Amino acid sequence: MADSTAQDALVIGGETIPGRLWLGTSMYPSPDIMGQSLQAAGPGFVTVSVRRQTARQVEDNGHWQLIDQWLKKSGSLLLPNTAGCHSASEAILMANMARQLFTTDWIKLEVIGDDYSLQPNAFELLSAAETLVQQGFKVLPYCTEDLVLCQKLLDVGCKAVMPWAAPIGTGRGLQNPHGLRMLRERLPDAVIVIDAGIGKPSQAMQAMEMGFDAVLMNTAVAKALDPVAMAGAFRNAVTGGRQAWQAGTMVEREQASASTPTLGMPFWHQ
Repeated sequence: MADSTAQDALVIGGETIPGRLWLGTSMYPSPDIMGQSLQAAGPGFVTVSVRRQTARQVEDNGHWQLIDQWLKKSGSLLLPNTAGCHSASEAILMANMARQLFTTDWIKLEVIGDDYSLQPNAFELLSAAETLVQQGFKVLPYCTEDLVLCQKLLDVGCKAVMPWAAPIGTGRGLQNPHGLRMLRERLPDAVIVIDAGIGKPSQAMQAMEMGFDAVLMNTAVAKALDPVAMAGAFRNAVTGGRQAWQAGTMVEREQASASTPTLGMPFWHQ
């Protein structure tokens, strides 16, 4: 029998991504717990922040060395991010630093517009994305579920878009399921990854059941009472949600519909 996982491979920018659960690497109780969580999750991408890092800091950082060892043995891909940037120029500089430090063209583009909600700055985000695409980066922008913004990000050459479910670190789940569902329906051929705000495996499964291509998270695993077990739970949820979407969920109904036939029942039940 053919490998169903291989048949359902996620391809972005011509490259096969080895998993639909993507995982961040910050805030874990210890590097060892982080490593075990990566093992349990089997993530397609592993994200790292490059803000204020230097080549020497990366070389001397045991945290990074553990990530590097995982990447070499697992097949997971590295996705540096521009977290903490507030302008296009700052994000472009950070992305180029990431390419030099980690030797990769992949970049998760973040340009924050509001420090309270950590909502992206749509104008600076689009400007940075266009420049980075021209510089040869494979850009995956963190954005909102705004349809027009997502379309424009794709138009300038982003390989996917990554709308939030809820503000970063809140764990609230899909706050605007109608908007996200419309985004998925209007951009059927685009790779769309839910990024930020997921707090429970059931929320990740919900996103995958809606047809999204992957889910990225950090806090929900790193801050769990048992990060390793939670990483495994999210892995199962993402897999289950993807299988449910492929199988085709039943259409919701306003009225009850008996699941057992009335044939052969007493006449007063018919």
